[in-house]
Amino acid sequence: MARVSFRQQMLQAREDAIVAAVNRLLAEKGFDAMTVDEVAADVGIAKASLYKHFPSKEELAAAAMVRVLHRARAFLESDAVRALPRAADRLRAVTRWAMQMQLAGEMPSLPSQNSTLRTALLQHRDYLDGLSDVSERLGETIVQAQRDGDINAALPPELVLYTLYARACDPVLPLLKSTGQYDDERVVELVLSTCFEGLNAR
Repeated sequence: MARVSFRQQMLQAREDAIVAAVNRLLAEKGFDAMTVDEVAADVGIAKASLYKHFPSKEELAAAAMVRVLHRARAFLESDAVRALPRAADRLRAVTRWAMQMQLAGEMPSLPSQNSTLRTALLQHRDYLDGLSDVSERLGETIVQAQRDGDINAALPPELVLYTLYARACDPVLPLLKSTGQYDDERVVELVLSTCFEGLNAR
C-alpha cells in the first residue's frame, strides 16, 4: 500500500473540513442562501484556496451529497441494520436515520428547481455512483418488503423510494421541533408513523 505524503494528508484534511462546512451550511441555510465566502470563512481559508479544491458552488454541493451518500451506504451496511429480520424494519431504520440527520443539522438541503445545480450533479460521477448504489440497495429492500406484505404491493417501488427519500428533507420535522412540544426522538417517531402506517385509524 502506497504511503500518503504529509502534503496529501493535509490537502485531504482541508477538503474534509470544507465538505463538513458545506454540509452544515446547506442544512442550515440551503443552497441558494449559502455563499462560497461563508464556506471559506467557516473553514478559515481564503476563497482562492477553496477554489483550488472545488471550482464552483455546485461542486461544493455535490461533494456534500457524496458525503451523505457514503454515510447512508455505511449505515445500510452496518451490523445493526443487517441484523433486522424484516425488510420493512430495515427501511424504517434508514428512514429514521435520515430524519435524525436532518434534525441534527447534518442533511444538506438542495433546491429541486435549480437547473445549474441539477446539471452539475448529473455530471458528477461520484454522486451518480453513490445515488445509484444506495437507490439499488433500498429498491431491493422495498421489493422484499412488498413481497412480505408489509408495504402495499400495488405501489410502484420507485414511488416508495422517492417517498422515503423525501423524509430526509421533510419540512414537517423542523416544524414539529419548533413547537417545543416534542423532543427529536418523538418528532421522528410521529413522522415515521405517518410514513409507514399512514393516517387511517387502525
